[in-house]
Amino acid sequence: MSQETVYAIASGKGGVGKTTTTVNIGTALAQAGKRVAVVDVDLGMANLAGFVSLTPDSTTLHDVLAGDASIEDATYRLADNIVAVPSGTGLDEYAEASPEGLGDVVDELRTAYDYVFLDVGAGISHETVLPLGLADAVLVVSTPEPAAVQDSKKTIELTARANGSVAGLVVTRTHPGSDISYEEIAARLEIPLLGTIPEDSAARESVYAGTPLVVYNAEGSAAIAYRTLAADLAGIELAAPTPRSSGDTADEPEAETESAQPAADADSTDDADSSATESATADDDAADVDDASDDDDSSQEAAPDDVSSAITEAESDH
Repeated sequence: MSQETVYAIASGKGGVGKTTTTVNIGTALAQAGKRVAVVDVDLGMANLAGFVSLTPDSTTLHDVLAGDASIEDATYRLADNIVAVPSGTGLDEYAEASPEGLGDVVDELRTAYDYVFLDVGAGISHETVLPLGLADAVLVVSTPEPAAVQDSKKTIELTARANGSVAGLVVTRTHPGSDISYEEIAARLEIPLLGTIPEDSAARESVYAGTPLVVYNAEGSAAIAYRTLAADLAGIELAAPTPRSSGDTADEPEAETESAQPAADADSTDDADSSATESATADDDAADVDDASDDDDSSQEAAPDDVSSAITEAESDH
């Protein structure tokens, strides 16, 4: 098994498929029997919960970082072998959370799970730089568009300044037959190309359904690519998906739950027997996720002084 067990999934620009990548790699490994935790460390613009139809109670990562709850209180079972730690969405919760506590959260989850995936916010700020140094390795996610690639270079530079390590590049929304060389993109960034994820209309549908793509459309091209990427990261072979029967439809989840319940402890994930696959019906929620809209590609960058401050703080905290 890979020695790297904590991965930060990062990008310089929003809307490139970062959260989709986090959820689907984690789900693929959980399906293979690995114990997985996915954590929304985008403290300011949390959206991971919407991707998995998770409706947490009042306890989130913000409460943990504010010192008001334990990590177990903010941990929710999603399905067999996989849990999620969501962040809150309120501004008051954000103001009270202290990012410095992320190190303790990561250390605790590292000991309890085989793999931990940190869904990092886009842009440059203290809370987005910090996880880059806490993870064993960073997966940089980008589309082939020049602006996204350019912002990926900034993410790589920030990772180095936070004393982190970049595992490689994942290029999303690729197209077969394109004259773009994804290997050349990785070469320009001077990092390995870990995988490419083809454009797949089912990806957007899975967001609205609140179901990971590797479950929602397991035999689709993007789902297969995510499983391949997960297998490569873990150094294992993943079984092929079970073909759908003639009566199955893509929008019929196998099991539904009204809301997710906090996991009592890390070991309790072995007993989970249902997936949180309730359909997400609010258009606003789906529009907020970082890759549900092709039009929302703006990145958030701080002024130069703020960037220097964020880097300095991240280096001192590492």
